[in-house]
Amino acid sequence: MKIHEYQARDLFRKYGIPVPEGELCHSVDEVKKKISDKDKLRVVKAQVLVGGRGKAGGVKLATTKAEAIEKAKQILGMEIKGITVEKILVADAVDIEKEFYVGLINDRNTKSVMLMASAEGGVEIEEVAKTSPEKIIKMPIDPTMGLMDWQARKVALQLFGDPKQVRQAAAILVKLYQLYIETDSSLAEINPLVLTPDKQVLAIDGKMNFDDNALFRQREIIAMREADENEKKELEANAKGLSYIKLDGNIGCMVNGAGLAMATMDMIKLYGGDPANFLDIGGSSNPQKVIDAMNILLSDKNVKSVMINIFGGITRCDDVARGLVAALQEIKTDIPIVIRLSGTNAKEGLEIIEQTGLPVVKTMSEAAKKAIELSKK
Repeated sequence: MKIHEYQARDLFRKYGIPVPEGELCHSVDEVKKKISDKDKLRVVKAQVLVGGRGKAGGVKLATTKAEAIEKAKQILGMEIKGITVEKILVADAVDIEKEFYVGLINDRNTKSVMLMASAEGGVEIEEVAKTSPEKIIKMPIDPTMGLMDWQARKVALQLFGDPKQVRQAAAILVKLYQLYIETDSSLAEINPLVLTPDKQVLAIDGKMNFDDNALFRQREIIAMREADENEKKELEANAKGLSYIKLDGNIGCMVNGAGLAMATMDMIKLYGGDPANFLDIGGSSNPQKVIDAMNILLSDKNVKSVMINIFGGITRCDDVARGLVAALQEIKTDIPIVIRLSGTNAKEGLEIIEQTGLPVVKTMSEAAKKAIELSKK
């Protein structure tokens, strides 16, 4: 689960992490009412659950109230990566002497929470990791001990030279770790953490993700949920017994079993294609699941072809075939579909499919190649 920047800032403030003041506004009228008449430097920021706001024009500076209102008019209603901006944060801007990055994430290699920090703040940490990995400081945190004060100071000392700034930054790191653990986070980052000309260390932008499996005990966090279109699809799929995650490709995948789903996506990548999703219909033989899965798959406008890869064990191939035929009668799509059935009742399933005129194949590699070929047409 993701939350907006303004929500992350509220959590930072609750845990004593210093952030500039700001007002959340849903309309230009709200900006007029909530923002004081005093002229000062402000930043108007789109609140959407995607990155790249600045590059898309969703972050603008204003020096007066009138200018803040004008910037709000420009940002509200604009689209950023297909998402319409419905709310903005109008926050006090600060003079910045230097920008830094600090973040916490679950690390499988060390089986612990990993503290990461860099003096290259204000840019995507993935880009820093790609171009200058040596500039990222990493410290695994013992889960039985937590982040110790001396560890926080050690990391802060590598970012800041002045002892006063080291103490400020170390205190922020300890509080960020406490927030991370107590809210069952899977990601908590401050980017940028800034040093101002008067030598104050402040968090001026934040991002937090949370473990969906722990939301049952995080009432305050789950109340913050504002699902975007992709999350809504994932929640809808989950409610129907499907496992669905949207990806950036154009070849829709419908598979039974997580392992086979991963192998299917790998096969598509191997032959030069890009999977549009992970979709596991599970072990049930209920044809309705196939109908639901096809509806979710084909609602993605990026999908240019669909690869269905079923290995029948508990799942019966003939039931999947009947569900697919019923789905296509209901949906009426012209998107090409490639089907590979193997295992329990595969012969019967293939006979049902062949009567519809849909292309069927015998192997995964053949299915992947065919789906890629059809996606280009």
